Formats: sequence, C-alpha cells, structure tokens
Amino acid sequence: MTTETWTLAAPPLDYVLANVRAVLPDQVLDDARIVVRDGRIAAVERHTPGTAYDVDGQGLLALPGLVDTHSDGLENERLPRPGAELPTEFAMLSFEGKLRAAGVTTAYHGVSFTENPRRSLTRTVSGAEAMCATIDTYPGALVEHRILYRLDVRSPEGLAALKDRLDLVPDGALVSHEDHTPGQGQYANRAYYERWVKGRQGMTDGEAQEYTDKYVADRDSRLDVRAESLAWLGTRSARIRLLGHDPVSATEIDELVERGGAVAEFPTTLDAAQAARDHGLPVVMGAPNVLRGNSHNGNVSAGEAVRRGLVTGLASDYLPSGLLAAALMLAEQGVVDLPAAVALVTSGPAEVAGLSDRGRLAEGLRADLVLVEPRHPWPVVRSVLSMGGVR
Repeated sequence: MTTETWTLAAPPLDYVLANVRAVLPDQVLDDARIVVRDGRIAAVERHTPGTAYDVDGQGLLALPGLVDTHSDGLENERLPRPGAELPTEFAMLSFEGKLRAAGVTTAYHGVSFTENPRRSLTRTVSGAEAMCATIDTYPGALVEHRILYRLDVRSPEGLAALKDRLDLVPDGALVSHEDHTPGQGQYANRAYYERWVKGRQGMTDGEAQEYTDKYVADRDSRLDVRAESLAWLGTRSARIRLLGHDPVSATEIDELVERGGAVAEFPTTLDAAQAARDHGLPVVMGAPNVLRGNSHNGNVSAGEAVRRGLVTGLASDYLPSGLLAAALMLAEQGVVDLPAAVALVTSGPAEVAGLSDRGRLAEGLRADLVLVEPRHPWPVVRSVLSMGGVR
C-alpha cells in the first residue's frame, strides 16, 4: 500500500485502485486492480484477495479517460444565449466542469477561423485568437485542453489568421477544413439550413429563404479563396493532422487523401464513410447523432455507420455528456460489445488525434481513469482520476 497523502485536488502519482470491472480493449476484467506508478499505468490484473490497495472501486466500471476530438461546447458556454456573452476564462472554467462530469480527460475545443458575422452566433478571427489565447494560458487545468483548428475554406480572413497561428504551434496540430455553404456538404439540402436559421433568428419562411439566397451568393463569390485554402492545407499536411469535415462522397475522400488528409470527420453519407475506411482513414461521427438515432440535418445515421464497422471514434460535437451515453447505448442495443463501445470514446478518438499515450487501460499509458456506474438507461460518472492538463 502506498503512503503518499491524498489530496482533494488530484490523485497521487502512485496508487492502487482495486475492486473494479476494468474495460480492456478485448474484454471486461472483473474484480480487477489497476496499479499506477508515476502517473502511468503499471499493471491491470486480477485482484488477489488480501492484496493491499489504496482505493476501493466498489465494483464500478473502470474506463480510460474519454477523448473528445471535436467539441463546440466552449463556444456555446461563452454565449449561452444571444447577447449574453460571458468572459472566456469563466466559460472555460464552467465548461471544464461539464467535461469532468462527462468523464472527458482530453478535449479538443473547436476554434473557428472565419469572419462570418451573418450567423447569429458570430464567429470572427479576433474571437478565434482570443479563444486560442485562453486555452493556451488556462491555469490549473483539470482536463487536458487542446485546440481543433477549424478553417472556413471560403474565409480569406480566417485563412490569413490560421497561417500565422500554425507557425507558432508544434507539429501534429489538428486542423479541420469545412465549407458550410448551403446546398452542399452538411447542408446538401438547403431546407435544413433554412430551418436552422428560422430557429436561431426567429425568421419567417420567406425571410429565411431570402437570407439563405444572399448568404449563398456571397459565399459563391469566394470560390477562389476555397481553392487557395485547400491548396495551402495540402502544402502543410506534413506538419498538421488534417481532417476533412462533412465529406459527402468517395470523390471528396479521394481529394482529401490527395492533399494529405488523415481523418474523415462527420461524413454525411455511408459512401463517404466506406471510402474513408477503404483508404485506411479513421472516421469520426457525432455522439448526439447516435443518441437521437439520426442526423439533425438529414444525413447518415451514426448508429448505422457503427453497425457497419465504419466508425473509429465518436465526438461530442456540442454535448460532452452524450459521449459515454451513446457508447453504452450501442453496447446495450447489441450493436457492438462493451469493449468496442468504450473504444469509440477512448482509444478510437485517441487514434483520430494521433495520441498514442492514452485511450486504453494498458501498461505505460497515462493513468486517466474514469469510474462509471452503468445505470439503466443512462450511465453515471462517479469519479475521474487523472493528472488533468499535465502532459
């Protein structure tokens, strides 16, 4: 038994957790113990009666800390309703609590490099830079906060700012390129975009249609910027981990691969997801899509993509609590077994992000541990044992 004193702020570097059901990549090990040394997993083994331990897991499921590769939740936390913007630092603190409660120990916050004041949730280059600065300097993190750089490929201001930003960050940064122009991609059926506009801004049908017409015309005047953005990303693909956002077809996947893309993020069709897997690319789908049983934009069902073995990892998109709930729902429905379901929110997203030091209960990996009560119908996170933002 270790003698190091526990604190309420963080677990010690050395301890033994026992009496848990450890979810391993290929099995669930009942009555297991997990030995942690210097903040790393030293052993995961059956617990021998009489063997000393420091923490009683009370028969709970022990999972690796969840990895979320795409979260827009911080953006929503900063602006919980129109006109009610909160300080970014406070939003960070508030949202971190939600991540911990969801069992997320590594989070990639989506930061949109665009200048798009037409949207009700205004996204600007200055806002992106401020959010990056907050994440970079956030003190005493209980979660490892990282950045998913989202480039609107039709925004010249976003492209210029991202070029400057990426010169300052280490290799391997996650960069997602996107084009949300109605009539293609995520909004292939522009009626879904018009519905979104009506809901966000209280417009009538006619107002939403006129708004969308003007928006599309403005976006179509910037196709040259789109071509420049995609070409530049191709030149930088050796330094970054490039994600293609909302690919709709096998052709788009081929083009993504040609420019050095590494991940297909939220493919909108089964054809695109299958093509990505055929190329050996990881595929990310949204956990809320799994929970709802369908896409809110009329695109492919994430659950069906999982059923076909096409999904590498789930992302929260905007709902951190949806990750664990979606994974365990898939296991309960028999779509996949429990280890495979847990992998969708742990080792799968770690693979998506190119992180080899987490996501599994295995010797030598980070001791980011989550204790879960598999309560029906929705699981409850009982405790999170991790080193937070210490890399």
